[in-house]
Amino acid sequence: MCGIIGIVGTENVNQSLYDGLTVLQHRGQDAAGIVTCDQRRLFLRKANGLVRDVFRTHHMLGLQGSMGIGHVRYPTAGCFSSAEAQPFYVNSPFGITLAHNGNLTNAAELKRDLFRADRRHINTDSDSEVLLNVFAHELQNEGKLTLDPADIFEAVSGVHRRCHGAYAVVAMITGYGIVGFRDPNGIRPVVFGKRETPRGTEYVIASESVAIDSLGFELIRDIAPGEAVFIDVNGALHTKQCAKEHQLSPCIFEHVYFARPDSIIDGISVYKARLRMGETLANKILREYPDHDIDVVIPIPDTSRTSALQLSYELGVVYQEGFIKNRYIGRTFIMPGQTQRKKSVRQKLNAIELEFKGKNVLLVDDSIVRGTTSKQIIQMAREAGANKVYFASAAPPVRHPNVYGIDMPSVKELVGHNRDVKQIAKVIGADWLIYQDLDDLIDAVRYDKGDVKVFDTSVFDGEYVTGDITQDYLNFLEIKRNDNARSKQQEGNNAVIELHNTA
Repeated sequence: MCGIIGIVGTENVNQSLYDGLTVLQHRGQDAAGIVTCDQRRLFLRKANGLVRDVFRTHHMLGLQGSMGIGHVRYPTAGCFSSAEAQPFYVNSPFGITLAHNGNLTNAAELKRDLFRADRRHINTDSDSEVLLNVFAHELQNEGKLTLDPADIFEAVSGVHRRCHGAYAVVAMITGYGIVGFRDPNGIRPVVFGKRETPRGTEYVIASESVAIDSLGFELIRDIAPGEAVFIDVNGALHTKQCAKEHQLSPCIFEHVYFARPDSIIDGISVYKARLRMGETLANKILREYPDHDIDVVIPIPDTSRTSALQLSYELGVVYQEGFIKNRYIGRTFIMPGQTQRKKSVRQKLNAIELEFKGKNVLLVDDSIVRGTTSKQIIQMAREAGANKVYFASAAPPVRHPNVYGIDMPSVKELVGHNRDVKQIAKVIGADWLIYQDLDDLIDAVRYDKGDVKVFDTSVFDGEYVTGDITQDYLNFLEIKRNDNARSKQQEGNNAVIELHNTA
C-alpha cells in the first residue's frame, strides 16, 4: 500500500507536497519521494525513510516549481531497496515522472514486452517502473512533438488495455501538467480537489480526501474507475473516461485498516463504516454469547478504536484504553521479516495494568493477519493480570493472498489459512474469538451507497474482482512473500547499500 499526491499550483508546491505526504504517511513508512518541475527542469529527492527524515531543509529548498508529485511507500513483495523509492522518471518522451499505488498482476509479461517490442529497459523489480514505461510508450506512439489532452487520454486508454491489476496513478509530464488515473475496477482510492488563490485555481490529486482537506483544498470527487484527470500547467482541468469497460469495485480492506478514519472514499465515510462494523460485531457477540461476562472492552490502537467504541456502546460494557502506543514504531504486519516483527510489538505497545487486573477483557482489533501480534498482545493482557482474555476482529478471517497492492504474507503464514475459528483462538491464546461476518462487513461499509455494487473482498473469500488471477500467479506470490525469501532479499539489499556507501 502506498500514498500518492500531485499538485498543479500557482507558486512553489514543495511545502504542500511535503505536508500532504505527512498526512498520507500511514499508507507507507518505508520510503518517500517528491519531484517538482520548474521551467521544464525537474528536481527530485527520494530515499528510504519517513517523510520527516527524507526531506531536510536543503532538500526542500532545491525542490522548486509550481507543479509536482509525491509518494510514500511501504514495500510490496520482494521490494525493500531504496532504488525502488518513487517517483520514477523516464526521459522519453517529454520527460515523465510517475507515482503509483497498487500492483500490476501482469508485470512480468509487460516487462518482457517492453524489452522485446518497445525496446525499453526496466532497471528495478518495481511494477511501478513497468507502468511508467507502458504509459511513456503509449504517449510516444502518438508521434507528436507537442501534446494535447486528447493525446494523454488516448495514452491512458492504452495503459488500460495493457495493464492488469490495481493502480491509482499520478504522473507529471514535463512542461504539460499532471495526470491522475485509476484502474477500470477502481480498486485503489484516488480523489481530486481544488482551491482558489489570488493568483488563480490550484488542483490536487491524492490517495485520500484527508490530504486534500488538510491542505485547504475543496474535495471535488473521486476519480472514477478507468477515468483520467489532467490538469495542465495553466490550471485548466480536463477529464475523460478512458476504459471501454469499467466497474467500481474498491478494496474493502481500505475501510477495515488502511485508510484514515477522517477520509471519504468513493463517497463512503471510513469513520462511519468502522462505527457500523462495531455495531454489527456487537450484535454477533450478543447472538453467540448472550450470557457473556465481559467486564471491559479495550481496543488495540489505533485502527480499531472506532469499531471498539461502538461495540462497547451496543454491548453496554465500559470502554477503556488499556494499551499505550509508541508513535515511533511502524505498522507491524508489513515489516520485512518475522524476527523484526516479533520484536516490534513489545516496543510498540505497553499495557496499563489497572485496566486488566482481575477483569474479563474483550480485546478488539481491526483484523488478524498472521496472528503474531494478536498472540503477543493477548499474552501482555494476561501478564497485566487479566482474568480472561476474549478477542474480536472487526473483519472476517484473512485466508487468501492479496494481489492488488497490499503486501499480505505468504498464505501459509496467515493464521486463518486452513484453520477454523476455534483453532485460531487456540493459536493466539484467546479464551474465545469472534470474527465479523463478511456479509455484515459489506453492509457496514456500503450501507446506503448504491454506487458501489461490488467490493474486492479477495483476502476473505478468494474471489478476485479482475477475474484473471491464476493459481500459477498465486504460487509465484507465495514464493516471493514467505519470510525466508524476504530475509534473503533484505540481506541482498543491505549488501548493495554497503557497497555503495564504501564507494
